[in-house]
Amino acid sequence: MSQEIAVVGSPEFTTGFRLAGVRRFENVPDDEKPAELDDAVETVLDDEGVGIVVMHDEDLEHLSRSVRGTVETSVEPVVVTIGGGGGGGLREQIKRAIGIDLMEED
Repeated sequence: MSQEIAVVGSPEFTTGFRLAGVRRFENVPDDEKPAELDDAVETVLDDEGVGIVVMHDEDLEHLSRSVRGTVETSVEPVVVTIGGGGGGGLREQIKRAIGIDLMEED
């Protein structure tokens, strides 16, 4: 069973998670996006020990169409994006991961 959390993004983004104890990360400097971002995301998605992938919401825009499609439909590992606005994205990610909408109104 996948249990590790992985973080993908700029060194500034990953540092906070590393300080919190996340050991699996892929640093992608801003000046190397999007070339290296696709590779970094594919690397963590292919790692069977990873259960959750955390990315910055804005980094989705830098992914190629095929990798973005994989990220948006991935159930295991679950890809969680943070930052930006909205909030509906996390709700949809949770719904996709567990199969039900916990915030469903009566």
